[in-house]
Amino acid sequence: MEHAIMVAGAMVGAGLAIGLGAVGAGIGDGVVTSKFVEGVARQPEAKGTLLVQMLISVGLIESVPIIATVIAIVLLYANPLLK
Repeated sequence: MEHAIMVAGAMVGAGLAIGLGAVGAGIGDGVVTSKFVEGVARQPEAKGTLLVQMLISVGLIESVPIIATVIAIVLLYANPLLK
C-alpha cells in the first residue's frame, strides 16, 4: 500500500512539474515576443538586433520545460524512495 502511495505521489509530482514548466514557458514566450513587437514598432531599424536577442531569450526560456521533463523522468524512474 505504501509503495502505491509513493508511486502515485511521484506521478502527481511529475505531472505538476511538466505542466507548470510548460505554462511558465508559454507565459515567458508571450511576454518576450510582445516586447519584441513593441520594440520593433518603436524602432524598426533595430529589428535585427532585437530579433537576435529575442531568439536567444526564447531559447533560454524553452529550456525550462525540458529541465522539468528531466526532473519528472527522474521522479518516475530513478526515485531513490522506491526500492
